Amino acid sequence: MKITFIGHAAVLIEGSKNIVIDPFIEGNPAAKIKVEDLPKIDYIIVTHGHGDHIGNTVDIAKRDKSVVISNFEISFYLQKKGVENVHPMHIGGRSDLEEIKIKLTPALHGSGIIEGDQIIYGGNPAGVIIELDHKKIYHAGDTGLTKDMELLEYEDIDVAFLPIGGNYTMDIEDAFIATKMISPKIVVPIHYNTWPVIAADPEVFCRKVCEIKKAECKILKPGDSLEI
Repeated sequence: MKITFIGHAAVLIEGSKNIVIDPFIEGNPAAKIKVEDLPKIDYIIVTHGHGDHIGNTVDIAKRDKSVVISNFEISFYLQKKGVENVHPMHIGGRSDLEEIKIKLTPALHGSGIIEGDQIIYGGNPAGVIIELDHKKIYHAGDTGLTKDMELLEYEDIDVAFLPIGGNYTMDIEDAFIATKMISPKIVVPIHYNTWPVIAADPEVFCRKVCEIKKAECKILKPGDSLEI
């Protein structure tokens, strides 16, 4: 399985199925990949309704007839935008789909969808656990630190993507605590340095993680990939 960090919080997973999480690509100052560079996408996962996470979901879904997985409210919204295939879920739900299993996990954040000067209710934000090709990937979405993360240790996560940028999400200190709670085999920092307000040093985060030997920390620059 190949996992590519697109930039900001967008992640591409290529295996027996191709999955993209929070595909904010066009307009993403951190992205080194264009929409047309993506392979055919089978599933799109949207953790919450903010524009830097919904991103190019509609464009990709229409191009590839992808199944979009998100909460019920976002799924309904995307249908109104012309997305044909949606699979609505909610936090705590686990679904067995074709060759993949998906579970939505709690996230502490917002999820409003902005259209013009209007904010549309976007349901509850979420993280996601993806089980594909006998591997488990956890993407926290945008979230603060929560005690619920202690339960993720029982999921035996292979790779965890955690935000470290602070201000809107966990910072380095809280992401470090989250790593201790989750105990993934590999942790990858995301959601930092896209804009000055979420500036953070991933090297500092990785040094802290390496000190406790709870996980291997991998810094992926936008466009970099990880093979597991």
